[in-house]
Amino acid sequence: MPLEAAEALAIQALGFIAEDAERLTRFFGVTGLDPSGIRDQIGEPGFLAGVLAYLASDEQTAGEFIAHAGCAPDDIFRAHIALGGQPWEREIP
Repeated sequence: MPLEAAEALAIQALGFIAEDAERLTRFFGVTGLDPSGIRDQIGEPGFLAGVLAYLASDEQTAGEFIAHAGCAPDDIFRAHIALGGQPWEREIP
């Protein structure tokens, strides 16, 4: 997947997480970030790959995002890799 497409998908995923208070609270709880932390980290290498890894770690949220974005499950994996993330061993629903 081209880097620009991977970045766009990750930013879309971050927006998807942020648009729902429950999803955003869970994201903050798992990552230890807060709104200012996101602003500080958004340009850091690996942050967007981390957003996709977080998304993929929750089957329900990943499935909801896939339906919302109209993407294929392996698009999340391919974008994660394109952004420098390490391969994971589980499949996304």
